[in-house]
Amino acid sequence: MNRKQLFGAAAITALLLGIPGARADVVIGVALPRTGSVASIGDQINNGVTAAAKAINDKGGVMGQKLVLDIQDDACDPKQAVSVANRFMQGTTRMVVGHVCSGASIVASEVYAENGAIMMTPASNSARLTDRGLAGIFRVCGRDDHQGQLSAKLIAERFAGKKVAILHDNTPFSRGLADSTKANLNKAGVTEALFNSITPGERDYTAVVTRLKAANIDLVYYGGYHQEMGTLVRQSAEQAFKAQWFGTSGIASKEFSAIAGPASDGVLMTFNPDPRKREEAAAVVGAFKAQNIDPEGFTLYGYAAVQALAQAVEKAKSADPKAVEKTLKAERFDTVLGQVGFDPKGDITAPGYVLYVWKGGNFDYAN
Repeated sequence: MNRKQLFGAAAITALLLGIPGARADVVIGVALPRTGSVASIGDQINNGVTAAAKAINDKGGVMGQKLVLDIQDDACDPKQAVSVANRFMQGTTRMVVGHVCSGASIVASEVYAENGAIMMTPASNSARLTDRGLAGIFRVCGRDDHQGQLSAKLIAERFAGKKVAILHDNTPFSRGLADSTKANLNKAGVTEALFNSITPGERDYTAVVTRLKAANIDLVYYGGYHQEMGTLVRQSAEQAFKAQWFGTSGIASKEFSAIAGPASDGVLMTFNPDPRKREEAAAVVGAFKAQNIDPEGFTLYGYAAVQALAQAVEKAKSADPKAVEKTLKAERFDTVLGQVGFDPKGDITAPGYVLYVWKGGNFDYAN
């Protein structure tokens, strides 16, 4: 199914769920990239949130009212993210699932906090997002400092004595992961041979690969997204550069292997625990697969965000953002991620990250 078909299906689902602006007691805005270089991650989250809303409505809705999604495209661009946030705030939407990219979430969260709204991101892992102490800001995914700790530990233990290069694309997401991994490696007594940035969106990274090859790099850690890493990995294979590649949650999309080709086999990455393997998610995963959709990557994190917000409204007996925020920080919620809660910062109290390996176009837990 291509992207146009996916969002065509999503539009039909939205009509079944209700139309923003029509009478509805519970409205959740959804901000994600429907266009741009990480639109495939937007596809995942769109699938998750629409499926969750439909499941909730099939069981009677929220407090007996229909749950309505207002889905907006921010293209993972900070300026568009602010525009989307302001559009929500100019209307009646006061609960938002989104945004996806950390740079978009950081700036949009300021708009939501100023207006007393709730934002719950399924994918933004920048520590800065919740460390600022803004009211109403939550996430169901992990933090980049935690992901960097695991990456550094694994590299230090499994690749001791190897020459390591760390690359990033200067976005908050990518730079945050690169900085955290570097800091934790340095604490472990490992000094990277190279720490450089690349320009995102380029089609030719042969000069980068040539420099890595000339430096005799054994392992390359890249903190960015699947499009750039897929290109780097493919072009490395074309130049017979056989270093170990190590990625992050930013490549948790089958588009990574589609771009990298056979060279994706053996690539390592850190990502949140795979909820597809949880007993609590079995029925939901089965429903997705019946529609020929693999709920990979962030799909079930989008699903869980809707679940948590809907249950918080039910427990608070109110959709008032202040009541919902208080409930989110005080209660626990049954989701496809398991039973979860949120700490005073708004970070999820669930296991953080694990190691995966790519093989045959898919990723699974590594040994």
